[in-house]
Amino acid sequence: MMSNTNDLSNRTLTIERTFNAPIQLVWDAWTQAGKISLWWGPKGMQTKVIQHDFKVGGTWKYTMEMPNGNEFITEGVYSEIAELAKITSSADFKPMTEGVEIQAQFEAKGDKTNFIFKVVHPTAEYCQQQEKMGFYKGWGSTFDRLNEYLQVE
Repeated sequence: MMSNTNDLSNRTLTIERTFNAPIQLVWDAWTQAGKISLWWGPKGMQTKVIQHDFKVGGTWKYTMEMPNGNEFITEGVYSEIAELAKITSSADFKPMTEGVEIQAQFEAKGDKTNFIFKVVHPTAEYCQQQEKMGFYKGWGSTFDRLNEYLQVE
Protein backbone atom coordinates (compact mmCIF):
# COMPACT_ATOMS: atom_id res chain seq x y z
CA MET A 1 0.00 0.00 0.00
CA MET A 2 1.32 3.44 -0.89
CA SER A 3 1.58 5.72 2.10
CA ASN A 4 0.77 9.40 2.00
CA THR A 5 1.02 12.30 4.43
CA ASN A 6 -2.43 11.44 5.76
CA ASP A 7 -1.14 8.08 6.95
CA LEU A 8 -1.13 8.36 10.74
CA SER A 9 1.58 5.72 11.18
CA ASN A 10 4.09 8.01 9.43
CA ARG A 11 3.21 10.86 11.75
CA THR A 12 2.88 9.07 15.09
CA LEU A 13 5.50 8.22 17.71
CA THR A 14 4.38 5.68 20.32
CA ILE A 15 5.64 4.61 23.73
CA GLU A 16 4.11 1.66 25.60
CA ARG A 17 4.67 0.92 29.26
CA THR A 18 3.19 -1.30 31.92
CA PHE A 19 3.11 0.44 35.29
CA ASN A 20 3.12 -1.66 38.43
CA ALA A 21 0.23 0.32 39.88
CA PRO A 22 -3.59 0.17 39.70
CA ILE A 23 -5.24 2.15 36.92
CA GLN A 24 -6.85 4.66 39.31
CA LEU A 25 -3.43 5.73 40.62
CA VAL A 26 -2.04 6.14 37.11
CA TRP A 27 -5.14 8.07 36.02
CA ASP A 28 -4.96 10.37 39.07
CA ALA A 29 -1.27 11.06 38.38
CA TRP A 30 -2.25 12.27 34.89
CA THR A 31 -5.37 14.20 35.82
CA GLN A 32 -4.77 15.89 39.19
CA ALA A 33 -2.80 19.14 39.14
CA GLY A 34 -1.06 18.47 42.46
CA LYS A 35 0.27 15.15 41.18
CA ILE A 36 1.24 16.21 37.65
CA SER A 37 3.92 18.56 38.96
CA LEU A 38 5.60 15.66 40.80
CA TRP A 39 6.54 13.71 37.67
CA TRP A 40 5.82 15.65 34.45
CA GLY A 41 8.93 16.35 32.39
CA PRO A 42 12.30 14.65 31.97
CA LYS A 43 14.60 14.07 34.95
CA GLY A 44 16.05 17.30 36.30
CA MET A 45 13.06 19.42 35.27
CA GLN A 46 10.90 21.28 37.78
CA THR A 47 7.29 21.53 36.64
CA LYS A 48 4.72 24.08 37.77
CA VAL A 49 1.06 23.67 36.88
CA ILE A 50 -0.22 27.12 35.83
CA GLN A 51 -3.60 26.03 34.50
CA HIS A 52 -5.36 22.68 34.62
CA ASP A 53 -8.98 22.63 33.48
CA PHE A 54 -9.52 18.90 33.10
CA LYS A 55 -12.58 18.73 30.84
CA VAL A 56 -13.20 18.54 27.10
CA GLY A 57 -12.42 22.01 25.76
CA GLY A 58 -10.46 22.82 28.91
CA THR A 59 -6.92 24.15 28.70
CA TRP A 60 -3.78 23.08 30.51
CA LYS A 61 -0.54 24.99 30.85
CA TYR A 62 2.63 23.97 32.68
CA THR A 63 6.06 25.53 32.89
CA MET A 64 9.14 23.33 33.05
CA GLU A 65 12.34 24.79 34.42
CA MET A 66 15.65 23.26 33.42
CA PRO A 67 18.59 23.08 35.82
CA ASN A 68 20.16 26.01 33.92
CA GLY A 69 17.13 28.20 34.62
CA ASN A 70 15.68 28.10 31.08
CA GLU A 71 11.94 27.70 31.08
CA PHE A 72 9.73 25.82 28.65
CA ILE A 73 6.02 26.43 28.35
CA THR A 74 3.89 23.42 27.62
CA GLU A 75 0.17 23.80 26.96
CA GLY A 76 -2.82 22.37 25.17
CA VAL A 77 -6.57 21.89 24.99
CA TYR A 78 -8.32 18.63 25.91
CA SER A 79 -10.38 17.25 23.02
CA GLU A 80 -11.35 13.83 24.42
CA ILE A 81 -11.57 12.42 27.93
CA ALA A 82 -12.82 8.88 28.56
CA GLU A 83 -12.66 8.15 32.31
CA LEU A 84 -9.92 5.63 33.15
CA ALA A 85 -9.37 4.97 29.44
CA LYS A 86 -8.12 7.82 27.26
CA ILE A 87 -7.06 11.45 27.23
CA THR A 88 -6.52 13.31 23.94
CA SER A 89 -5.20 16.84 23.79
CA SER A 90 -3.52 19.30 21.50
CA ALA A 91 -0.02 20.17 22.71
CA ASP A 92 2.66 22.78 22.24
CA PHE A 93 5.98 22.31 24.00
CA LYS A 94 7.52 25.68 23.23
CA PRO A 95 10.10 26.13 21.78
CA MET A 96 10.77 22.45 20.93
CA THR A 97 7.55 21.00 19.59
CA GLU A 98 4.39 22.66 18.36
CA GLY A 99 1.08 21.67 16.85
CA VAL A 100 1.00 18.02 17.91
CA GLU A 101 -1.75 15.89 19.41
CA ILE A 102 -1.02 13.72 22.42
CA GLN A 103 -3.03 10.62 23.27
CA ALA A 104 -2.68 8.80 26.57
CA GLN A 105 -4.45 5.44 26.77
CA PHE A 106 -4.91 3.46 29.98
CA GLU A 107 -5.92 -0.18 30.40
CA ALA A 108 -6.28 -2.05 33.68
CA LYS A 109 -4.34 -5.31 33.79
CA GLY A 110 -5.20 -6.70 37.22
CA ASP A 111 -3.40 -4.41 39.68
CA LYS A 112 -1.11 -3.13 36.93
CA THR A 113 -1.80 -0.61 34.17
CA ASN A 114 -0.96 -0.89 30.49
CA PHE A 115 -0.23 2.56 29.16
CA ILE A 116 0.09 3.68 25.55
CA PHE A 117 1.29 7.17 24.73
CA LYS A 118 1.06 8.53 21.18
CA VAL A 119 2.12 11.83 19.72
CA VAL A 120 0.61 12.64 16.32
CA HIS A 121 2.58 15.21 14.30
CA PRO A 122 1.27 17.42 11.48
CA THR A 123 3.63 15.85 8.89
CA ALA A 124 5.82 12.77 8.53
CA GLU A 125 8.87 15.05 8.15
CA TYR A 126 8.16 16.81 11.43
CA CYS A 127 7.60 13.44 13.09
CA GLN A 128 11.04 12.20 11.96
CA GLN A 129 12.67 15.44 13.08
CA GLN A 130 11.08 15.12 16.54
CA GLU A 131 12.25 11.52 16.81
CA LYS A 132 15.82 12.58 15.96
CA MET A 133 15.62 15.42 18.50
CA GLY A 134 15.23 12.85 21.28
CA PHE A 135 11.52 12.09 21.58
CA TYR A 136 12.02 8.61 23.04
CA LYS A 137 14.73 9.71 25.46
CA GLY A 138 12.76 12.71 26.75
CA TRP A 139 9.41 11.00 27.16
CA GLY A 140 11.11 7.79 28.32
CA SER A 141 12.74 9.77 31.12
CA THR A 142 9.39 11.39 31.95
CA PHE A 143 7.65 8.03 32.21
CA ASP A 144 10.53 6.68 34.33
CA ARG A 145 9.73 9.52 36.72
CA LEU A 146 6.02 8.67 36.59
CA ASN A 147 6.88 5.05 37.36
CA GLU A 148 9.02 6.09 40.36
CA TYR A 149 6.23 8.39 41.57
CA LEU A 150 3.69 5.55 41.33
CA GLN A 151 5.90 3.24 43.42
CA VAL A 152 5.83 5.61 46.41
CA GLU A 153 2.25 6.80 46.02
